[in-house]
Amino acid sequence: YRCVTLYMIRNNIGLDEEEKIKELLTKIDINLTKENGIPKFYLDGEDVSKQIREKEVNELVSQVSHIPVVRENMVNLQRKMAEGKRVIMEGRDIGTNVFPNANVKIYLDATPEERANRRYKQNLESGITDISYEEILQNVIFRDNNDKTSSVAPLKQAEDAVYVDSSDLTIEQVVDKIISIIKERE
Repeated sequence: YRCVTLYMIRNNIGLDEEEKIKELLTKIDINLTKENGIPKFYLDGEDVSKQIREKEVNELVSQVSHIPVVRENMVNLQRKMAEGKRVIMEGRDIGTNVFPNANVKIYLDATPEERANRRYKQNLESGITDISYEEILQNVIFRDNNDKTSSVAPLKQAEDAVYVDSSDLTIEQVVDKIISIIKERE
């Protein structure tokens, strides 16, 4: 969704320009790779891992993700990426919409303040310094509300998902908890 948003920004495509959005979805090339264990996002062959986390994309990605044709296209891409593989995917509607029949579903949560704090630190480590903690927090709260009230694949916990609040957990503790849940469910 962030790559589509960046493409729309770069090409001055508005949220209401459905025909242009449909056209871009037929020609856009999005790839995800790992380099030295770090996920890298490529848009039409360009590494945009940093750009998709910047302020302009953050402010628009939630609205773009709720455009039905974008959502449908990205869900199909996610399903294709996972085809024939054992995968772990994260996203706001993975367990309810993208993979409703997944063997293991985890609803990983944290307070808006903690998620904003984590994103702020991640941004600083990536050299993104034009977004304050307060702006990130406002964006997290806006996006949560927008996603929970959306008529298109709203954010909600799947009935069979295990709830994990990671607010007070380290990354290692979250990983351990998730591994434990996966082993228990399989």
